Amino acid sequence: MTEPLVLVPGFMCDARVFEPQITTFSAERPVMVSPITTGDTVRDMAAAILAGAPAKFALAGLSLGGIVAMEVLRQAPDRVSRLALLDTNPLSETPNGAAAYEPLLVQAKAGHVEEALRGFMSPDYLAPGPKRMELINLFVRMGQGIGAEVMTRQVRAMQRRPDQQGTLRRCKVPTLLLCGALDRLTPPKRHEFMAELIPFAKLAMIEDAGHLPTLEQPEATTAALRGWLAQPYVLR
Repeated sequence: MTEPLVLVPGFMCDARVFEPQITTFSAERPVMVSPITTGDTVRDMAAAILAGAPAKFALAGLSLGGIVAMEVLRQAPDRVSRLALLDTNPLSETPNGAAAYEPLLVQAKAGHVEEALRGFMSPDYLAPGPKRMELINLFVRMGQGIGAEVMTRQVRAMQRRPDQQGTLRRCKVPTLLLCGALDRLTPPKRHEFMAELIPFAKLAMIEDAGHLPTLEQPEATTAALRGWLAQPYVLR
């Protein structure tokens, strides 16, 4: 039986961030999008995903969704059949990095969600070109729909996220590390580092893409994910 695919969106994103991949893979297998809108820690978000997920599943997470996906693997390694981490970070936040998120919390508390989202998603995080502002505007619309309360919880989760290097070293399933080659938020070198931690991991750099390769270069991203889904369970 074809294994289900669970997709975990990034910070203040909903299923639209995976729309091209959902369209392709839902014709072949069950596809489930697990939002990270409950809980204010990565641990709680991962537990919520596991409570609603199939008994065993392929897991792909983007950005904050990748951070939560690593925690899902840590909590239930026997339930994750394969893992894809897209434009994400396995390290805990530094004190300076955590402090840099505080303006987002102030803006969220004041109800200035759009201002906060536009400040967070710098145009430099995405590849240059005509799609850049279109995707920033989509990100803002997704975030406005999710709202200030969830923004506060997700920011707190990012500030307090655990280090997952040990989780990755223990990973025993087919794993894909995918990153937009122009991503300045979670850059390619971070994914090269992750690939060194995980035995037999495959690394895919998506050209002409930044932090949202699922939408910036959907065909190349979907092709990389298709190759990952086709990998045998036995790693060689």
